[in-house]
Amino acid sequence: MKNVDRLVSAMNRRVFLKNSMYSIGGTALATMLGGNALNSLGMNDLGLPHFSPKVKRVIYLFQSGAPSQLELFDNKPKLKEMFGQELPASVRGQQRVTGMTANQKSFPLAMGNFTFNQYGESGAWMSNLLPYHQEIADELCFIKTMHTEAINHDPAVTFIQTGSQQAGRPSIGSWLSYGLGSENENLPNFVVLLSRGVPGGQPLYAKLWGNGFLPSQHQGVMFRSGDEPVLYLNDPKGISRDSRRNMLNHLEKLHRHQYEKTKDEALQSKISQYEMAFRMQMSVPETLDLTKEPDHIYDMYGPDSRIPGTYANNCLKARKLAESGVRFIQLYQMGWDFHGNLPNQITTMSKNIDQPSAALIKDLKQRGLLEDTLVIWGGEFGRGCYSQGKLTKEYYGRDHHPRCFTIYMAGAGVKKGFTFGETDEFGYNIVRDPVHVHDFQATLLHLMGIDHERFTFKSQGRRFRLTDVHGKVVKDILA
Repeated sequence: MKNVDRLVSAMNRRVFLKNSMYSIGGTALATMLGGNALNSLGMNDLGLPHFSPKVKRVIYLFQSGAPSQLELFDNKPKLKEMFGQELPASVRGQQRVTGMTANQKSFPLAMGNFTFNQYGESGAWMSNLLPYHQEIADELCFIKTMHTEAINHDPAVTFIQTGSQQAGRPSIGSWLSYGLGSENENLPNFVVLLSRGVPGGQPLYAKLWGNGFLPSQHQGVMFRSGDEPVLYLNDPKGISRDSRRNMLNHLEKLHRHQYEKTKDEALQSKISQYEMAFRMQMSVPETLDLTKEPDHIYDMYGPDSRIPGTYANNCLKARKLAESGVRFIQLYQMGWDFHGNLPNQITTMSKNIDQPSAALIKDLKQRGLLEDTLVIWGGEFGRGCYSQGKLTKEYYGRDHHPRCFTIYMAGAGVKKGFTFGETDEFGYNIVRDPVHVHDFQATLLHLMGIDHERFTFKSQGRRFRLTDVHGKVVKDILA
């Protein structure tokens, strides 16, 4: 017992700072150099990055609700040729379908009056719904054989964002924040922006940008539209910045005193969060101020870019955040869940996202940011080739389809003007080069300089990783 007491008494603040890698000298050096000095000097205590990264930051344009690849990117003339005819039983096999179509007596093939052509020197296939994407065809790297086990929205979105269909695991952005730290200490490592297209659609929950079992300062910070981007960030009336600074100094002393007694890491997280909030009071309004953007930039992103809370406005904010050194920017666009009236709704939704998505890539490129920024566009699963419910050229729906779907990437580390993978003539099964959700996650970490099998966090006696016990890097798409 005496030995334990001696050990506890020895772990006072002076000894802790003396022996810690983050000593006063290291802290002062970080302050002088600004930003994530320890990481930049190769002093990350996790040994990260494992190797030289191709990507410094990520903008993930997540299309919640599952956009239909068949109307956008995966050209299947067979669906027009056999319109209304039954999907061959040999193609469908015994694969699981949702309860919404399980009791259908037939599975008639469906395709509206959409046209596909090839664009750019790469000859990438795209439909007439995406005229602005057609202009950047040679910047895009398509993966047409993504697949997942999840067949319903909530577990599928949770799976692709956290590596598990059950809630409670850290999101991709939280893993990267924990592993790689920040490029700008005045802004969060991980920022979330929400927007909605057509009315309705699937809801989104904070678990998708949660920190799970990682320290809480690594959770995503949701920026809202309007005058108060972050709730409770601003000081109450009558509280000066000096008063707030003085209060935080005393609060930190109390937390440090308690930490010396308990060694509770949650106290360190609290200190970090309070300090970040204080710095964000100045940095967030400045970063999100779009009033100085010239008219030609607004015109590039489209008329909605002047309206706070829209997808176009959030794409412009994403560029600003990337420019300011935010590590991971997650933009969620809700509204892609079309079980009926798909031709009309996907036309509206595509118009909503086409120009801003393409403009973001163009804007990053013209500023030299696309060289070390990765842009990702895609949803949680795909859509089936048969009609759900009523069937005409002008009206049909598509059920969930986890067997294959399309995403694209653009920017650092991936091949330009490249298409990977192939589905069958009905767009129902994968013919070659399947890419599982865990493969996608492993590849993303690889581009950030991380070996997904070595990047773990111990919780409840087990070492967890984003890719669980699966995943392989898709080397064929790497530049």
